[in-house]
Amino acid sequence: MGDIDITFDFRSDTPPGKDPDALSPMLRRYHKLLWIKPLPGGIVFGLVDSISGAYLHHTSELGEFWLASDAVIPTFRKETRLLHVIEQIPEKMAEFMHIGYTIGGMMLFPGNRIDSKMTINAARGFHPRIKDRFDLTLECIRLHYLGQPNPLDAPLERYADFFRLFGSFRGFVEFFLLQDIVTEDSSAVRFFMPFDHFNSSPVPDSMAAYLSYREQAIGFINGRNQRIQKWQETKRTR
Repeated sequence: MGDIDITFDFRSDTPPGKDPDALSPMLRRYHKLLWIKPLPGGIVFGLVDSISGAYLHHTSELGEFWLASDAVIPTFRKETRLLHVIEQIPEKMAEFMHIGYTIGGMMLFPGNRIDSKMTINAARGFHPRIKDRFDLTLECIRLHYLGQPNPLDAPLERYADFFRLFGSFRGFVEFFLLQDIVTEDSSAVRFFMPFDHFNSSPVPDSMAAYLSYREQAIGFINGRNQRIQKWQETKRTR
């Protein structure tokens, strides 16, 4: 199926104005290249794109799963309170947008709605204490594995069978190559902004705060991209 280009911007093969998560052919192909591999229990996480209504689909003795792509690093470029900041750094924003649409900024989450309620992708976007932040989403997932309360309790529990596929938070991190956003032992998340247990706004509130957030977020994406590159090189030599 070819190699993964960690610099490829998925907006470039998506119709203008449309969502790369849904319509980039290259993104779907990269998801299959990366995530069709053994789960921690040994069963291969097979994914097909031939099921009507499903972006990617898995079925096995472990269950049936409808997966959707999600660009997980928000730039906050449309946040009203940040417009005065964003308009001062157009070149930095263009770079942030480009890096955010490389494979290091992409994830798969369950995409099917259960009982007409929000998916994880939607819930993390609409929750006022998460606002699409991937570091905060990952902290909720970590707490879910520990059985502890978190702002995304309800949606994560609706898709508990998906998270059971990976056995533990560390299993989830290692499967999706997320080591660059957690500590070495996967016991804690490395946050993009100071963290006070979901008690403050997740949106940066000044130029300095925004630039710091941007630097941390880009650092994670670049680190994950390099990890993906190394992973595919190792796979090629097996």
